[in-house]
Amino acid sequence: MRVTFLGTGAAMPSGRRAQTGLLLEAGTDTLLVDCGSGVLNALARTDTGYEGVSTVLLSHHHLDHVADLLPLMKARWLAGADYLEIVGPQGTKDLLDGLLSVFEYMDGRIDLRVREIGEESFSVAGFDVEAKETRHSMDCLAYRFTHGADTPAFTFSADSEAFTGLANFADGSAILAHDCSFPDEVDVSNHPTPSQLGRVLAESGADVGRVYLTHLYPHTEGRHEEMLESIGEYYDDDVRFARDGLTVEIE
Repeated sequence: MRVTFLGTGAAMPSGRRAQTGLLLEAGTDTLLVDCGSGVLNALARTDTGYEGVSTVLLSHHHLDHVADLLPLMKARWLAGADYLEIVGPQGTKDLLDGLLSVFEYMDGRIDLRVREIGEESFSVAGFDVEAKETRHSMDCLAYRFTHGADTPAFTFSADSEAFTGLANFADGSAILAHDCSFPDEVDVSNHPTPSQLGRVLAESGADVGRVYLTHLYPHTEGRHEEMLESIGEYYDDDVRFARDGLTVEIE
């Protein structure tokens, strides 16, 4: 399995990072996870391109995770694609219906299929997925991905405070991509600071091969070393910052 970080930013643009988006690939199977602003352009820079992705899995419905959904739909229609599946938490169908009620000319342009899921196990686009509810300001799901038997897992926290249940959900994963939106001095809920994340990872005892920090607000620019030091006061395993365009092979 190969994971490409298309967007590692958040709701406030930094000029350096697109909003949230991940491309998962395994063999001929492809899956786009979240589709925030800038993700469509990032996807177009990959070999797969938007023509090669026919399924989107949403973690939740905040704008920085869904802003490029209709642009993706239109790009695929203009490229001659006739199908798009969008999978996400409860309310995903209402989200799409609302978008298409505003941009009526896109309604019916392609075969749009919407599937709603909850905290459960399911398959999508050739990937086996487990979902877990996170601690965020709206319904949001973290995802654990595998592809075939005995393959290492990739876990994506989506937007969430750090908590033991989520760390344990990632136990055994080769890679955990975890929200770390702000430095320690920012008083924030619904997202973790480095110290909070480091403490939870250490106390949980979860065995994770590597942690990538993502969903980064502009507040984190120039603060990476001190953020890693804050995490390292509690958790001394491999932690790195994700960046747009980074591809990680999971074998």
